[in-house]
Amino acid sequence: MEGTNLLITRETDYALRILRALAAGEQLTSGEICQREILPQNFAYKILKKLNKAGIVHIARGAEGGCRLIADLKELSLYDLMGIIETKKAISSCMEDGYNCAWRQKFGAKCNVHGNLTKIQRVLDDQLKSYSIYKILFQDNGD
Repeated sequence: MEGTNLLITRETDYALRILRALAAGEQLTSGEICQREILPQNFAYKILKKLNKAGIVHIARGAEGGCRLIADLKELSLYDLMGIIETKKAISSCMEDGYNCAWRQKFGAKCNVHGNLTKIQRVLDDQLKSYSIYKILFQDNGD
């Protein structure tokens, strides 16, 4: 299928890998995290700042600086992480706040597409909420 959109962006994928590197509880520099997880340094630092702002990691500056996990990965869901990292989580732009639907304006009717996508979004959100980051990173899925 050409042009497939991904629900989880590269940035969220990198955030998962950053959290995996920090999960053992040790303090690591962003460079050490990037080496362990094969991540680009500039992208990783941007993600670390978002995780720091959200209270997931602590960033210490200076000679003894580094990053340390401060959140419980069993309490953090994939839905939560996507909310921290992503700007949007909706499967369609028509579901975003403030979206101006030309079709509904023209026809003044209920849009079945929007209604059905809303149902799908709820199911996806529930699934994303049901998976903790810990489960994603460390639980064997049987494959």
